[in-house]
Amino acid sequence: MLLRVNPYNPQARHISRAVDILKKGGIIAYPTDTFYGIGCDIMNKKAIEKVYAIKQRNKTKPFSFICPDLKDISTYAKVSNMAYRNMKRLLPGPYTFVLPGTKMVPKIMLTKRRTAGIRVPDHQIALTLARELGNPIISTSATDPEGTVFDDPSLLHDYFGKRLDAVIDGESVPGAPSSVISLVDDIPEIIRHGAGDVDIFE
Repeated sequence: MLLRVNPYNPQARHISRAVDILKKGGIIAYPTDTFYGIGCDIMNKKAIEKVYAIKQRNKTKPFSFICPDLKDISTYAKVSNMAYRNMKRLLPGPYTFVLPGTKMVPKIMLTKRRTAGIRVPDHQIALTLARELGNPIISTSATDPEGTVFDDPSLLHDYFGKRLDAVIDGESVPGAPSSVISLVDDIPEIIRHGAGDVDIFE
């Protein structure tokens, strides 16, 4: 199913339809401020396992996930004053912050060090989906096993076919990966230089 959604003012009926799919354990593709993402409700273990299968990804590499806003992050991660100040300056934006996870995060979503990668993308569709669902949404780039990026939602729809329950067409996206910054123990570490300015951490 291909749903055409306005990226600046998402239509409530389309968002409700996509959220209903997520609540039933479905998998969707949706636009972010970096790539199109593939995602599901992080509270649904079976759905997470389906995403691992679609991505052909080793389960020792957890996915990052999207929260609708900075306030929501503190439910799922331990956020120090330093981390909060830095994230407040940059979010929403094309960043993934690595933080110690709380007990609210399913084990399958945590690294061995019990950290989680959290995003608040600057994209109304992704934020509205997470807000309306009431839980974070997995965020992994919509790529094939060779790493080919699908920036056209109709090509993405054709490639993944019935493995996805819906593809949200929110027009074109930048097609650059997020910058990944660890703020564990209040020691900023740039893990990946991607979109967005990371000068404040260098």
